[in-house]
Amino acid sequence: MFAGCTHRQSLNVTCFEMSKRKGKDISDVTSVKYRRVAAVGAKDVPDDTNHQGPSPGSSTDSTTGDTGLIESITLKNFMCHHLLSPFQLGPNVNFIVGNNGSGKSAILTALIVGLGGKATVTNRGVSLRDFVKDGENTADITVKLRNRGPDAYKRDVYGDCISIEHRISSDGCRTCRLKSKSGQFISNKKEELTTILDHFNIQVPIVEVEEVTFFSAAFLLLLDNPVSILNQEMSKQFLHSKSESDKYKFFMKATLLEQMKRDYIHIKHTKTVTRQQVERQEECLMDLKQEFLQRKERYENLSSFSEMKEVLENLKKAMAWCLVRDKEQLLQQLKEDIEKEENDCKHQDNLQLCQTKLIQVEKKLQFIKSRVDSLREEKESITEDNLKLKEQMKVISKAHKEQELVYFRAVNKLKQSEQEQNLLREKINKAKTSVSLNSDGETEYTKGQKTLSNVKEQLAELENKCLQLNQEIKNKHQTLFKGKEEQEKLRLEERNIQVSYESKLKKKNQLLASRSNKLQRFGDHVPDLLCSITEANASGRFLKKPIGPIGACIGLKDPTLAVAVECCLRSFMKAFCCDNYKDEAVLQELMSRYYPKGHRPQIIVSPFSEKVYNIHGRKACHPEYPSVLDIITGASPVVINCLIDMRGIESVLIIREKDEARRVMQQGRPPKNCREAFTAEGDQVFPNRYYTSDFSMAKYLGGDLETEISMLASDLENHQAQLSRFHLHVTSVTEDIMSMENSLNSTIMTLKKTLVSVNQVRATITELETAGEEQIDDISSLEEVAQENQQKIKEETQTVHKAKKKLDKHQKMAEDTECKYSSVRERIDQLSEEMELLKDEQLKLEAEFARRERNLCILENKLKSHEDNILAMKGDLAQREEELQEHVAKASKISPERQQVTGSTKSIDTEITGLTRKIEAYESSHGEQQQVVREYAEALTLYREKTNQVRDLRRFIDQLDHIMSDRQSRYKIMRRSLSVRCKLYFNNFLIKMNCCGSMIFDHNNETLSISVKPPGREDDGVSDMRSLSGGERSFSTVCFMLSLWEITESPFRCLDEFDVYMDMHNRRISLDLLLELSERQHLRQFIFLTPLTTSSLPRTRLIKIHQLQDPEGNRSETGRKMFEMSSSD
Repeated sequence: MFAGCTHRQSLNVTCFEMSKRKGKDISDVTSVKYRRVAAVGAKDVPDDTNHQGPSPGSSTDSTTGDTGLIESITLKNFMCHHLLSPFQLGPNVNFIVGNNGSGKSAILTALIVGLGGKATVTNRGVSLRDFVKDGENTADITVKLRNRGPDAYKRDVYGDCISIEHRISSDGCRTCRLKSKSGQFISNKKEELTTILDHFNIQVPIVEVEEVTFFSAAFLLLLDNPVSILNQEMSKQFLHSKSESDKYKFFMKATLLEQMKRDYIHIKHTKTVTRQQVERQEECLMDLKQEFLQRKERYENLSSFSEMKEVLENLKKAMAWCLVRDKEQLLQQLKEDIEKEENDCKHQDNLQLCQTKLIQVEKKLQFIKSRVDSLREEKESITEDNLKLKEQMKVISKAHKEQELVYFRAVNKLKQSEQEQNLLREKINKAKTSVSLNSDGETEYTKGQKTLSNVKEQLAELENKCLQLNQEIKNKHQTLFKGKEEQEKLRLEERNIQVSYESKLKKKNQLLASRSNKLQRFGDHVPDLLCSITEANASGRFLKKPIGPIGACIGLKDPTLAVAVECCLRSFMKAFCCDNYKDEAVLQELMSRYYPKGHRPQIIVSPFSEKVYNIHGRKACHPEYPSVLDIITGASPVVINCLIDMRGIESVLIIREKDEARRVMQQGRPPKNCREAFTAEGDQVFPNRYYTSDFSMAKYLGGDLETEISMLASDLENHQAQLSRFHLHVTSVTEDIMSMENSLNSTIMTLKKTLVSVNQVRATITELETAGEEQIDDISSLEEVAQENQQKIKEETQTVHKAKKKLDKHQKMAEDTECKYSSVRERIDQLSEEMELLKDEQLKLEAEFARRERNLCILENKLKSHEDNILAMKGDLAQREEELQEHVAKASKISPERQQVTGSTKSIDTEITGLTRKIEAYESSHGEQQQVVREYAEALTLYREKTNQVRDLRRFIDQLDHIMSDRQSRYKIMRRSLSVRCKLYFNNFLIKMNCCGSMIFDHNNETLSISVKPPGREDDGVSDMRSLSGGERSFSTVCFMLSLWEITESPFRCLDEFDVYMDMHNRRISLDLLLELSERQHLRQFIFLTPLTTSSLPRTRLIKIHQLQDPEGNRSETGRKMFEMSSSD
């Protein structure tokens, strides 16, 4: 049977040579899959005694398998479980026990997915993203396979354990990483995982490449063989299946016979297609033979026509020496032109004259500059004196005003004292003429004075209260003003952020639109405008089609310098180039359809040229830093010339670092011809100043579109959050302002009421004082007051005289200072006028100097062009001399002796053309001699090759018929052997339950009939499994699975909830059968998942029980509790 597998592999390889469609996949896959089945099929059919228990002599030194066993499974964020790790599995028998929701099915599903299985195989989801826990972005699965012993896979690379790590993202993609025992990353290739699983004999059928798309090492393998893993859904389908054909398909799929059958059908189809191709080749072979006979006849009838060829050869010799003669004449004419150009000194004289005039203008300009500098220094010196005088005048003026105020106060005080003195005199005179008052009048006066004193105290309290209210109002006004200032500031910042948000949102929309059309970056209307330009050009409206936008016509050698280039070009990125003003008018009309006036892209009018300007003498050169011109690629000469004219990109350097840019441009002399430089961040550097860029990223030349979109999305989220915070803050401040305004209004009302009370009290005081004054009759006291007032008047008079003297003194000082200040100002104005005149003259000289300099450059370019022209002519002379030598050499090869040719080149060429036509006409009728010989040889070779190929294919198809016949018979023998062994194992396992049953295979109709008779019902006529109880059907399923396990190979086997429908008696027998099989197959690993108790299991070191903890709703992580039951020793 092993020989049969090798024969099958060689057959598939041969089929690949015959048909390119699918042969290699079949040969590789089938050679891997069937070597296991072939090894099992080669065994003899066992006796019944071989399945009652392991024989004593069958034990080896190793009680566990060395390769392919599952050592551990780790789950993170998988299905509904946050963490199940590390799940260590035993090398022989593993029982995973737990209630529903504890994670049993999650472990089995993770095993399938972790070894590369699809989501649909698990019956737990339709896509891999269904396995990612809700609220998480990724799920991780780690499966570790044992890799020991002599059959280990690349043990020197992986060690004793191979770790297979899968990461599933929430969008359904997954990545796989293969690591060694030490955690070192080894590979992420699909082929490596496939090789590992095949080496460990794990039955993993590979999905055809046409059916699955692999995404960056995301492996999609099918673990759908129920012999390796039988999940709940597959078990239920088998238990409730009523179709005998479904059971037969189950058997064929488990033993891989179904795949073998499909491969044979494919090979037969390929053979049929090949046979049809051979028949078509035989038909073509007849036509090929007829063509061969025709070529042979022409070859035999070929005649010579050497005489015409000899005449043609003589004409060719004459033609060769005629060409030499023409070349010699052209060479002599070129020497005369070179001599004439070398004697022309006009360009040199003009250049010397221009240099002399330029030096004269430069001397005048230097004199003007020195004069302006001296005037500027004098003006600065006088300006300092002017500032000092101005400050001094301010101080004196302030002192004068203060003294004037003192003087007027003294005068007013004197006048007030004189008025009071007059009033006292009137009162004294009135009191003397009035009668004396009685004692009652004196009592009323005293009462009035007391009342007046009380009212004044009340007035003082009210005035104090008014002061407090005024201060409180002032403070509240200040607080309200600050609140409104803060409110306006917040609203201004909110408007700025809103404007920035709208701008970035518009930019994001443009970038999203530019995914499909890059031109969207330059404006929403640019694609439509370019379409209109193309249509107008097609209709002939343009003399030459405009080019633009410029930013879309250029590329960069280094994309990291995009910001620097955009900062340099700025508005020119969106500009258009036109050849003439007529085209500009048409383009303006087209732009008016899409842009309002004042917002249209710039149009640059310059004649189009096919060559880039010669900038050899004015290009900025630096050994380390390139110019903008050096960085730009892919641009046409028209665009390059336009940027040279408008922006001078040949004299702008790009220096990445800021400090280095400052050093190169500002610390010492800048590089030759360099006007300015830009840093990688877009900062603009001049020799005497530095401007910081406000660009953060490239708008037009940026390469990573998705990164820009993500950054804009992040900025928009930040702006949205800032707007929300500002809105809340503005609302809070507005509420505070309303509260402060209400409090201020209340305080103002209180102040108004208090002022009304103050006015009333003052009126009362006035009335009481008037009444008291009328009652004063103390003449002596009035006279004393008058004398004191008279003395006060004298003192105030002296004070007025002193204040007047000081006032006059300050007045004189102010006038002197103002006079000095006026003279200084006049001098400053005079210097300013002189400087303005000199500056005007300087500007004229600078303009003249620039014009002279441009003329000098033009003359230098003309002189250089003249010299280059002479050099080019000399180079052309040397080249023509070389060509002449070549023509002489060629002519000498054609005719060693030089021939004297009298005719012209044209006449000789006419003769050659006429003779050639005659020869071609002869060859067209009879064929060229060499061509006829070559076609005859080719036809003979092709005919022989095709004949041999058809004969070999016929032999191959006959041999393939024989091979396929032999393979079909071997396939039937193998299928019969596996079915017989499966029957015997099934009957032996039923005996354990004291049952009897049978399995009937009908390979012709592809059906499998299973009948089971429980104990005590042997005589019943009904034996269909539908008549059995749920536990008996489950036990029958276990027996059938054990039978398949006996005839197939796999390093591990899994059963999920195989005993849920069994009673305790059937379950006990099933467990005994499973444990007995595990003891016989101690090199295999068994994984049983059950929700039922395992307390009845024996304690042995081969059995490992994993108890899963019940799920809890309030836990953030799903824990696992595991314990091992080992033997007493």
